[in-house]
Amino acid sequence: MKKSSATATRSRIEDYAFVSDTQSGALISRDGGVDWLCLPRFDSGACFAALLGGSENGTWTLTPQGKIRKRERRYRGDTLILETDLQTSEGAVRYIDFMPPRGTNPDIVRIIEGLRGRVKIRMELIIRFDYGSIVPWVRRRHGGLEAIAGPDALILHTPLETHGEDLKTVAEFTVQQGERVPFVLTWYASHEPPPREVDPEKALRETESYWSDWSKQCDHQGRWRDAVMRSLLTLKGLTYAPTGGIVAALTTSLPEEIGGIRNWDYRFCWLRDATFTLFSLLSAGFREEASAWREWLLRAIAGSPAQLQIMYGVRGERRLIEHELAWLNGYENSQPVREGNAASNQFQLDVYGEVVDAIYQAHRAGLETSEADWRMQVAVLNFLESKWHEPDEGIWEVRGPRQQFTHSKVMAWVAFDRAVKMVEQCGCSANDHLGRWKKLRDQIHREVCERGYNSKKQAFTQSYGSDAMDASVLMLPLVGFLPPNDGRVRNTIAAVERDLLEDGLVLRYRPEEKRVDGLPGREGVFLPCSFWLADCWHLTGRKKEARLLFERLLDLRNDVGLLSEEYDPKEERQLGNFPQAFTHVGLINTARVLRTNQAR
Repeated sequence: MKKSSATATRSRIEDYAFVSDTQSGALISRDGGVDWLCLPRFDSGACFAALLGGSENGTWTLTPQGKIRKRERRYRGDTLILETDLQTSEGAVRYIDFMPPRGTNPDIVRIIEGLRGRVKIRMELIIRFDYGSIVPWVRRRHGGLEAIAGPDALILHTPLETHGEDLKTVAEFTVQQGERVPFVLTWYASHEPPPREVDPEKALRETESYWSDWSKQCDHQGRWRDAVMRSLLTLKGLTYAPTGGIVAALTTSLPEEIGGIRNWDYRFCWLRDATFTLFSLLSAGFREEASAWREWLLRAIAGSPAQLQIMYGVRGERRLIEHELAWLNGYENSQPVREGNAASNQFQLDVYGEVVDAIYQAHRAGLETSEADWRMQVAVLNFLESKWHEPDEGIWEVRGPRQQFTHSKVMAWVAFDRAVKMVEQCGCSANDHLGRWKKLRDQIHREVCERGYNSKKQAFTQSYGSDAMDASVLMLPLVGFLPPNDGRVRNTIAAVERDLLEDGLVLRYRPEEKRVDGLPGREGVFLPCSFWLADCWHLTGRKKEARLLFERLLDLRNDVGLLSEEYDPKEERQLGNFPQAFTHVGLINTARVLRTNQAR
């Protein structure tokens, strides 16, 4: 297909809000455009892909015809119901956008409410299946407007008259005070009849009740409660409810550098996130979600430990083949646009530590480990015994040569340390392994301290023998490898501050140094790493600095409390996929550390 000739997008990443039905989600701009929506799942092909191309790649806009004088938006309480108030020269309207939590058929509902005066609005619906590449066949049928192509079908229900215009569906109407005009767009499999029409007002009431009831479980009170609650709602919105898997982000290919090639598909579930996510859910009182995430994890990794992957699909799929969607220009001409992720085939030692630690932390919190679960862990540890000394691609999934990454070795230590604790503290039976695991734990610890610590640099560095810094070494005190008051930890924190701070925020590493990741260009500061630095500062007694950094990070959220993966301090804008689960998990966990003085 011919590549889009339009400007890539009209909105900054932080200009978007997020709605979800806990199986998929949409991004809605400040201007009221639905520019990203994949149906029926998070990782399905997008039917609105203007985010990564132009409007001709699919969007759904509601545009007031008068001059907009003021625009405000918010979520309705502790929900994922988005409300956008627009004041024009003729009056004021409110857009109410949401996706009702569902079973089989996803819906996106838009209700326009008249607040004052009479406002003329133009609705344009441009449906393009398969990431903006397929123009559907549109016809009036089943009491609505049907769009069908291949396996996908959408049906629009609205009381308004619509008409076709230049391969898009258009309606022009006026809303006056007290009026409410609904639109309901529903996906279904094209070989089946469309589902029963949704009552938009009833769906709104039920959706509000769903989210409000869920939010009441949160036991995080006091300082930063609103920020933590919004992050928890974001995690819930990124959860694929049928399996409990949590995707890393809603999007693919939002760039880590505007105009660069560091554009990846994050609509999958990373094992690396396992322990962090469990901590955040359990610490806030959401045991059911934590249990579902753990169960997803155990199902996904079932099988031979040699075949364990760093990420899986929302149902545990293993084949996440990466390819380019050449017809899309990319966000602000950042190419390529990718579907799938080749990093799923990488070897990363750290995930073994994350898996064992996640199960250990869940067990400590009262989520019992079955005998079968324990046997699986023993198999993982047996495999790790013969592999921990090998080089790997590391936590950042570098696409350069494998190395002896310090963080990877630390997480191998975590695996054996938590296994020993499972036996000693939790009563798991492994007497024939315990002595060997203790020796391996001590051996790895000695090696990391000898080879991972650079005496000239006075810091633990990115890899053995390197003088390059990497923010992942901030994890050493957070996972208990060394106590926060250890001189080597304090020196390492200082080295991170010297080498990786950019306008007071933390880079993962400096890509331009030695091209460790095998890619050209650079990237923004990595927001989860800045939360880690706040944790380290707090645990080493620099509590005021930690609080100020945390509050600065809170200030980087957009107007509805959302964060992406990275941030550009010079341009003062968010970068990377959005909203990013790992970042919001970091926010939740740092709020807990600052309140309790405890890491994981």
